[in-house]
Amino acid sequence: MDRKKFLKKSLLGTAGLIAGSSVVKANNIRVKNSTYDKMMEQVGFNHLPNKEVKTMKSVLHKAGTRGNANHGWLDSYHSFSFANYYNPDRMHFGVLRVLNDDTVAAGKGFGTHPHDNMEIISIPLEGALEHKDSMGNTAVIEAGDVQVMSAGTGIFHSEYNKHKDKLVKFLQIWVFPNKKNVTPRYDQITLQTQNLKNQFYQILSPNPDDDGVWIHQNAWFHLGNLEKGHSEAYSIKAEGNGLYAFVLDGNISIEEQALQSRDGFGIWDVDCVQIQADSDAKVLLMEVPMAM
Repeated sequence: MDRKKFLKKSLLGTAGLIAGSSVVKANNIRVKNSTYDKMMEQVGFNHLPNKEVKTMKSVLHKAGTRGNANHGWLDSYHSFSFANYYNPDRMHFGVLRVLNDDTVAAGKGFGTHPHDNMEIISIPLEGALEHKDSMGNTAVIEAGDVQVMSAGTGIFHSEYNKHKDKLVKFLQIWVFPNKKNVTPRYDQITLQTQNLKNQFYQILSPNPDDDGVWIHQNAWFHLGNLEKGHSEAYSIKAEGNGLYAFVLDGNISIEEQALQSRDGFGIWDVDCVQIQADSDAKVLLMEVPMAM
């Protein structure tokens, strides 16, 4: 089997319904298909850059070019190859492996399923998502919250739309950790963003004492709520890191690259990037290591 076919086969799974580890019985023994191992199979395989990009220091992912899986109860857009969506030019951006833009129907959701050795970040955009896990956590996250799980040695969890009469929309993001087999953990925060216009506020870092949640990786996430015409610089915090921007709403330009809602843009080998709001806009910035 050639490498392309092998990689494609390795991504095929549960059409996004479980979208990670699975548990099967083999000779009456429960065997876990590792989330980490499954996702690591694609690391380093043509993840930078897309063929049509002229500069070797940036990659553009237009919203309309993302993968899509619509299961009725779940409508999911994939910025990177995931489940039944396979694109050899869209494997990952450094240690950023999954960026899914999910809409879940009223009362529906993901049944209990396992993960291991992955940092999993959920950012609700609309509605309320109910979470339960094998660590004993039961929680509801809503727009304005950020949730993180370090799957570590292994966890089971479920996610459901809490409401029976409205959609829930959220981003699910997976980042490869810099430590394997840590003790699993869960955390969530509510952001105090009422007066944080025209700046990037930190929602994630490697440091438990910093603002936001933290993960086992040298990564920083920021959200920006920018008014039309405002320009803001973002400085890369760690050598070897790149920046992947995902536009949540409106129009922005990064280093003169025009971006619209749900576009993604990655840039690396830079110390600082200039971001301008071409309309009122919201953007998520994800600074991550470009190598494991």
